[in-house]
Amino acid sequence: MGSVDRGPGAGSQRALRTANTRRVLSALAENGPMTQAALSRVTGLSTATISNIVASLRDEGSVLTSPTTASGRRAVLVELGGPSSGKVAAGIDIGRRHLRIILATLSRDVVAEEAVSLPPRHSAEESIARADQLLSVLLRRAGRRRQDVVGCGVGIPGPIDARTGEIAHGIILPTWVGFRPVDRLRAALGLPVFLDNDANLGALAEVTWGPYVDVDHLLFLKVASGIGSGLILSGQVYRGAMGITGEIGHIPVSEHGQVCRCGNRGCLETVASTAVMLEALARTGVVEPEAGVGRLVELVDSGNPAAGRVLEDAGLALGQVLGTMANMLNPSVAVIGGPLAPLGETLLAPVRRGLRRYASPTVSVATEVVATSLGERAEALGACSLVFQQAQEETWLPGSSLISL
Repeated sequence: MGSVDRGPGAGSQRALRTANTRRVLSALAENGPMTQAALSRVTGLSTATISNIVASLRDEGSVLTSPTTASGRRAVLVELGGPSSGKVAAGIDIGRRHLRIILATLSRDVVAEEAVSLPPRHSAEESIARADQLLSVLLRRAGRRRQDVVGCGVGIPGPIDARTGEIAHGIILPTWVGFRPVDRLRAALGLPVFLDNDANLGALAEVTWGPYVDVDHLLFLKVASGIGSGLILSGQVYRGAMGITGEIGHIPVSEHGQVCRCGNRGCLETVASTAVMLEALARTGVVEPEAGVGRLVELVDSGNPAAGRVLEDAGLALGQVLGTMANMLNPSVAVIGGPLAPLGETLLAPVRRGLRRYASPTVSVATEVVATSLGERAEALGACSLVFQQAQEETWLPGSSLISL
């Protein structure tokens, strides 16, 4: 740090301090409350520099500090406060049959949340109008105004072509194909909008809200009516050249299997999606044609042999695809999300067997396979994290030293 102190002049020192302050505030915005030691690791700044910056921000009211423990030692916890304390991010998860919205602060406090049902084959316009209505309800419930929302993260269950902003083929909402949702969402909500695939947001939630903050290589497998995966590689969400990655539901697992909605034959979704599992049970008379995933979970839990076999086949197929991905990407953790996650080990056991069969022994042993701890909230929580990452610091901290230094 001595070389920094001997810089060419006060102007450069002021610029350096401003840049370092931005790094600290950005880290707190993206990661939530952190110890000073964690801030040092994330920003690369020395502990002395972090201590000085935190002290200045605390004195002006931009951050709050409190005693805590980390690794059994006393530490100082830092969180954003002051002008940002009333601000919230809105996380919006639009699914095949549901809409969930979460309002969360930068301190990772959920101040309002609700999920509602959507009609089958709902159109984009219907879903956006419903999201606008529900957002207004939650803001009133939380005692916030729309101007307190710094941005809306929105997740949808399908691929988004980053070149055009259009919803690409492969989404389980066929009426959305070719639709460009961002501009329409911004106009309807009157707020900045950040759009992503729901599986990407599930992966992001695991490393920001879940227990894997320190994991740099993680796969999130969303198993529902469709199947997709989100990839955290080297600590970042990986989106590929077109923004379309992780479409594992359309990887063939059976050469002579059913024709998939994508046009290929024997895709993973034709074996392991919840819709296909329920269709198989309906054909045997085990469930009614209109039965939902909750009924499937009940049957598996009660030991129904047909439901158990359907789940076993699905788990093995998921493990097969996971094995291929693990061989290529070598993740530390594979997290299974979606409505079947509450089955826990009943679902995970066949997935692990498939992984061991199709991944190399070294990789399969080193890949932890777990169910999400975030439940069906993962995608909406990840959408909040997307706002924390993408929204400009100035929107969180108007008038702070971030600008004036």
